[in-house]
Amino acid sequence: MSKKLTAKEKALQQQRFAEDVVADVKQDFQNRQNFRRPYELAWQLNMNFVMGNQYCAISPRGAIEQEEKYYFWQEKQVYNHIAPIVETRLARLNRVRPKPVARPFSNSDKDIASAKLSTKILDSVHDKTRLDEIVTEVTSWSEVCGTAFYKIAWDNAKSDVKIIACSPFEIYPDSNVTQTVEQCSSIIHAKVYDATDVKNTWGVDVRGQDIKVFNINSVAGVGGLGYNSTVPSISQEQKSNQVLVLERYTKPTAEHPNGKLEIVAGDTLLYYGEMPFLLGEDNERTFPFVKQTSTEQPGCFWGASIVDRIIPIQRAYNAVKNRKHEFLNRLAMGVMTVEDGSVDLDNLEEEGLSPGKILVYRQGSVKPSLMDAGDVPHDFNQEEDRLLQEFVTVSGVSEFARNSTTPTTVTSGVALQLIAEQDDTRLASSIDSVKLCIKKLSKYILRLYKQFVTNSKLMRFVDSQKGAEIFYFKGSDIGSDDVVFETENQLTDTPATRRTMLFDLLKAGILYNKDGKLTESAKAKILSMMGFGNWDNAQDITQLHIDRAQNENVDIANATILPVDDHNLHIEEHTRFVISNFGIAEKTVIDKVLAHIDLHKKTLQQQGDI
Repeated sequence: MSKKLTAKEKALQQQRFAEDVVADVKQDFQNRQNFRRPYELAWQLNMNFVMGNQYCAISPRGAIEQEEKYYFWQEKQVYNHIAPIVETRLARLNRVRPKPVARPFSNSDKDIASAKLSTKILDSVHDKTRLDEIVTEVTSWSEVCGTAFYKIAWDNAKSDVKIIACSPFEIYPDSNVTQTVEQCSSIIHAKVYDATDVKNTWGVDVRGQDIKVFNINSVAGVGGLGYNSTVPSISQEQKSNQVLVLERYTKPTAEHPNGKLEIVAGDTLLYYGEMPFLLGEDNERTFPFVKQTSTEQPGCFWGASIVDRIIPIQRAYNAVKNRKHEFLNRLAMGVMTVEDGSVDLDNLEEEGLSPGKILVYRQGSVKPSLMDAGDVPHDFNQEEDRLLQEFVTVSGVSEFARNSTTPTTVTSGVALQLIAEQDDTRLASSIDSVKLCIKKLSKYILRLYKQFVTNSKLMRFVDSQKGAEIFYFKGSDIGSDDVVFETENQLTDTPATRRTMLFDLLKAGILYNKDGKLTESAKAKILSMMGFGNWDNAQDITQLHIDRAQNENVDIANATILPVDDHNLHIEEHTRFVISNFGIAEKTVIDKVLAHIDLHKKTLQQQGDI
């Protein structure tokens, strides 16, 4: 028979348990730091090269160290081609913002209505969380470092979803050789907070400390003959009153079927329990992280960045340009030979050969003269051109995309179109990663609302024509989290191309009815697709009639005919509902809709319009 513990013994036992958890999490974090350090150094090097600090390297001691000049006359300038390449890739990737649309589980009215509701929720969250800005931030990290993350969670204070951009420096997997987030056994999210923020978030007072964080400083890293200049550099600085918060997520196991979450701040255990979010398939608990990569590396958790590949080319290009300028300096200023003791060397070194200078040399000695430096070797120009072409080959960003100028040897419009398509093809891997992340985030958003919204929640939805709508929903109203995209390739399917295609269809007569006319509903849809759905409010009344008819289809038992109804629009929408739902919806519902159509037709006959 077990002995019953006193309150003091229970408190002591809980304290020892908390201390053991804190010690285990901190030791685990330290081990993961050591395993991941080579990747961190590579990311820091990439960031330095993008910003222009390109005379640095990873030392054998495991740190980023600056390279100094060997001679005072040495040219040490930076000719940064990495930054415009990265900026061009980001500009094209930031156009990839596919609109997620929930797909109904079946063709039943209930599932179709549920899918429409889910799509409205996604659109509302997209604006509320400023998802475009978060995707842009994550994409910037992934392009420079190769990998970045989204963290999705439920904000209890606001009773809503929150999405956070996480740099690769914050995420520590249990293994660097697992390919995906789902394959990891556990993940640590490490982030530095101000002690006040920890108090406000978790309600616990934790003593702040001096913690090293990354910062951008200026270093004297470049220059030439007679001058030096500074460039921005990634370095570390001390910040006071900071707390390192470690969140260790462990996926479900036989011992912990709902997974495990441990949150440690300093030497304090803030939380110990099961993983809180049902984000996986079939309501499984999984990691609240979505990984985005620039380029996948097989068998590695971390993706590769294009910066990794072009750093050697950038080093070689800087070397060629600087050696070329050193040669030009010798040609411009000259190198003088003098006999020992024939001239005043101190004066010559200080003043040089200034215009009009009187150079006095000892009688009987050899007259000072300038050495023949020859011409700049042609190999310098050839190597410079070859390296410029190698930038294009390795990065996949052509001069056409980077400089907005056509190559001098290309004059054909077809050839230019092929170059543009090749640029898009080289970005396909990064584009797919962005799209997959947005799709996964959309599924996670719907699953969080389904899990946490038990009572009616009010949300605001704004359509593409800036029309606002207020709606209520509960988690049980979300029937499907199957998400697809309206547009598969946003780099080619732009508003301009859509309008051009619509004009071509109109010219071909495909959109007209059998009488050779455009119906009112067709006009409304065409204007909406062209971005003029509410242009001068011309189609407001038409859209209102269409919306009213669609609402009547959902609740046909309470549908009534008003004298102001546009009967032709109503008949068209009701007929579309009958055809698309025949054999799926209940026969009584179809019969009621058909009877409602007959009432519209009889009203038209009475008005003499048929």
